[in-house]
Amino acid sequence: MTYITNSCATAPSRPTLIAGLTARLAVWKQRRALKALNDTALEDIGLTRREANLEAKRTFWDAPETWRC
Repeated sequence: MTYITNSCATAPSRPTLIAGLTARLAVWKQRRALKALNDTALEDIGLTRREANLEAKRTFWDAPETWRC
């Protein structure tokens, strides 16, 4: 099982261009991984195929505020 951690406490107050691009790349990769999950895995995390596809279709710069530090 993979655990994802977020260390907002160590994030700089003004993100650099590299940090911003890295964050956007991470969002893109996570959405691709979500789309690739099978129905059993989606059920385990409480999502339907439709919800996963809707999230995967979002653009990489469109990350919810809760994902940001």
